[in-house]
Amino acid sequence: MINLDKKPKAGYAARRRLFIAGFLLPTFILFCVFTVYPLLRGLYLSFFDWSGGSETMNFIGFGNYKDLMNDDIIPTAIKNDYFLVFWKVILIMLLATFFAVSLTRLKLREYGFYRVIFFFPNIISVAVIGVLWSFIYNPHLGFLNSFLSLFTRKPVETNWLGDSHLAMWSLLPPSVWAGIGFYMLLIIASILGIPSSLYEAAGIDGAGQWKQFTKITLPLIWEQFKTSIIHIVITTLNGSFIIVKLMTDGGPDNQTQVLGYYLYQMGFKQFHLSYGATIGVLILILSIITTLILQRLLRRDTIEM
Repeated sequence: MINLDKKPKAGYAARRRLFIAGFLLPTFILFCVFTVYPLLRGLYLSFFDWSGGSETMNFIGFGNYKDLMNDDIIPTAIKNDYFLVFWKVILIMLLATFFAVSLTRLKLREYGFYRVIFFFPNIISVAVIGVLWSFIYNPHLGFLNSFLSLFTRKPVETNWLGDSHLAMWSLLPPSVWAGIGFYMLLIIASILGIPSSLYEAAGIDGAGQWKQFTKITLPLIWEQFKTSIIHIVITTLNGSFIIVKLMTDGGPDNQTQVLGYYLYQMGFKQFHLSYGATIGVLILILSIITTLILQRLLRRDTIEM
């Protein structure tokens, strides 16, 4: 007869904790080495005047932060970062949700094919995407101007990436195109987890597709929806410098400058690494504040199925 009240041996709890630690410790060490240490090191460097290559580091306190407050490029970079954040969140989530709902609720026969097509940009290197769209925007040989020339009497030679009024808008299509597929698959996975009986009951009650989306689909995938938005915001604030570097190099006249690329320029092109670290601290602060605000704005009661 099995005694259910029998307590586990004293060494069992210790072995269990050791087993769990064996899985968590390597990840924790990697996190500390590649995330926590660089973060603390960057914060430390922001209080010095250091080129990145010299042996001496001169302590200047908040000198770099004072320079940051008086830097005319910083407001432009912040404005451009949030310009990309705003439009990427709107466009990516709108299109990703539309395609996800269309592929799951309309039950298209080509479902697998469209999933591959929409996800394809995500398996392409960002460098390839930047070069590809630079050719598309080429004022003389690009596809966009050639296409627009079909509807005009004279050739269109718009300099999309060289015009200060068009350059930031021109960065949006490649940024959005590269991100739709990933978030579409996340939303598809959430939608597929919703019991079909809910839709069947709603259909019997006379609810159309829009009503089913607003009353069933969106509330039940809201947590994934919110996570996707926050992920877009964080990756945009921390990763937009790649597309800017490849397509506009921060120009014309710093009009497409973003904080990430400005950090790269100051730290690794102008060898003012401590000032670059200060910009990195600013990016961290903005990311934390924006994430906390979004967490507050997007908070909703959890709906259980």
